[in-house]
Amino acid sequence: MSRITSVFSRANHTALIPYITVGYPNTATTLKVVSLLAGSGCDIIELGIPFSDPLADGTTIQRASYEALRQGVTTHLCLEVAKELRQQVEIPLVFMTYYNPVLKFGLEQFCSKCAKVGIDGLIIPDLPPEEGHELEKSTGGHGLDLIYLLSPASTEKRIRLVVGKATGFIYLVSLTGVTGARDELPRELEGFVAKVRANTEKPLCVGFGVSTPEQAQRISKVADGVIVGSRIIQLLDEDKSFKNVHSFIKCLREVLR
Repeated sequence: MSRITSVFSRANHTALIPYITVGYPNTATTLKVVSLLAGSGCDIIELGIPFSDPLADGTTIQRASYEALRQGVTTHLCLEVAKELRQQVEIPLVFMTYYNPVLKFGLEQFCSKCAKVGIDGLIIPDLPPEEGHELEKSTGGHGLDLIYLLSPASTEKRIRLVVGKATGFIYLVSLTGVTGARDELPRELEGFVAKVRANTEKPLCVGFGVSTPEQAQRISKVADGVIVGSRIIQLLDEDKSFKNVHSFIKCLREVLR
């Protein structure tokens, strides 16, 4: 059983999955905040590899990626940071990146290196499942989960394809659009989750737009995990002591219980 699978084997437990951009505002912050998140009740950490053209991300994460790249954060450095983090935390670590950096690195070489430094899975928003065969071979060969995404616009055919290919969990995009904290989630969210649930028993985790405990609690009633990204980066900007991040995560963990 993989580390990710073990998270979802716990009865009546909703996984809390925060996202941070590696190297934003600096690598020292990444190392500190991941340990804080793990110690505050998070179940999986999503580590964003900065990319120059993050098509799935809104302005908050775009800005974080730009600043990290400007400071010289590379895929190689992200792997080194992950290696150090694995020595500090036991919970699963997942890279969120785009296909271009992985292809440039070399699919087999990237997956091999990920496994060696302690990464548990990959999320690649711009990789269509129809074109994922080569990467699936490499991730499977190195014991990595490849987590595919579905959106409210996904057809029944796409849903069946993804549930047959995804490992670890399935990432459900709450809305059609990009990442970013929002005041409200779509009214159709429950119906979307139910539509996917009818096709699989694999864990379903909802992200994009989640920014309040009330939204997380709503998601917990229908899904197996809640993913929060942009709001955490905003809180890091507001308070360099991490107190706001810590309070926010503790509040989320409480409502998810």
